[in-house]
Amino acid sequence: MVTSPSSIYEIRDARFRQLIVLSAGLDELYSDCRWAEGPVWFGDLNCLLFSDIPNQRMLHYAPGGGVSVFREPSNFTNGNTRDREGRLISCEHGGRRVTRTEIDGRITVLADRFENKRLNAPNDVVVKSDGSIWFTDPTYGILSDYEGYQAEPEQQTRNVYRLDPLSGALSVVVDDFRQPNGLAFSPDETKLYVADSARSHDETAPSHIRVFDVVEETSLVNGRVFCDLDKGIPDGFRIDIDGNVWTSAGDGVHCFAPDGTLLGKILVPQTVANLTFGGPRRNRLFITATRSLYAVYTTATGAQYP
Repeated sequence: MVTSPSSIYEIRDARFRQLIVLSAGLDELYSDCRWAEGPVWFGDLNCLLFSDIPNQRMLHYAPGGGVSVFREPSNFTNGNTRDREGRLISCEHGGRRVTRTEIDGRITVLADRFENKRLNAPNDVVVKSDGSIWFTDPTYGILSDYEGYQAEPEQQTRNVYRLDPLSGALSVVVDDFRQPNGLAFSPDETKLYVADSARSHDETAPSHIRVFDVVEETSLVNGRVFCDLDKGIPDGFRIDIDGNVWTSAGDGVHCFAPDGTLLGKILVPQTVANLTFGGPRRNRLFITATRSLYAVYTTATGAQYP
């Protein structure tokens, strides 16, 4: 199903017109999920993997070939990305861990504890060019048995972590989030953006994305609010090569300029959880939204990820 182009764009700033294709409609590619999440594009294989968390499965979309099951059960996998060798990196609610799928299909556990206590429920993950793995650890996956296994948190805070690529040491880089969620580096990796989605369960909590300066490759300083959403909460997001932030929201995808100005929206019929750029030119925006996988062509190019 294709949604008419005239009904999906909300332009707030003239700069947004240069990032979208006004004649491009919103394509619904699949519609049989319970909560679609974690899209990751494999350019070398010309396919997209994404999570259907409550259904305990990961799905595979191939342009022209439809959707099939990639992994089932998935241990309630949520966010996904690729490392610099092209391997799949996943956040599992069920195992409360971050894993790597090896080329031969074996699964390696990269992190499941910090200071001898179990992680909460790793949510989203990104890999820096030096091979370090950065991920968020809110409590969504242990709040109930719907997207994981209900349990009491063992960590006192809900952290953003960095996993060292050489030593495997896990360190906390931020510990003052209510519910850290999606995260992404700026194209030059001098900044890290992290969403706080705590308003999902507390109306008084923030609904914003924060940004931090990256220092000495391993630490974050000068945290400040980058943007507030006017509809819903920020979950997963991606950044294009010009530094624009494309984030999930309650009414679709919101696009923010590097200075935090809301440029415009791509309106989606369902609540958006996450998104990623893909396709041969990295200009097709794949959107996971509640039950469905959508896609829309843009003139923006996603920042290079493996």
